[in-house]
Amino acid sequence: MEHTVSLKQNHEFRRLYSKGKSAVSPYFVIYCRKTGRPVNRLGITTGLKLGNAVKRNRARRRLRELYRTCEGELVSGCDVVIVARSRVIYGRYDDLRRSFRQQMKKLGLLLSKEDKP
Repeated sequence: MEHTVSLKQNHEFRRLYSKGKSAVSPYFVIYCRKTGRPVNRLGITTGLKLGNAVKRNRARRRLRELYRTCEGELVSGCDVVIVARSRVIYGRYDDLRRSFRQQMKKLGLLLSKEDKP
């Protein structure tokens, strides 16, 4: 992920949950907030309800890959937190990608065709 830094601080996650915009899908919930920084910051949350460590890590890998493949089409200068739901583990990747792009577009984070370099 070339233009993205990890979100790690608990207070940053809480700020996004309380003050950020959100979009919900059956696979995940996305919270975002514009920051004006030159790079995006990404945080991924997988709760214990998803299952054991193997399942949680699989969910994290899938979400990280979704973000990585769409990173070039996203607006920069935002904090993004993705909260995994249980369907993300077993869902088809095409469905996950379609849902991810839909939610990013809904939040205004997907660049239009005119804005792309």
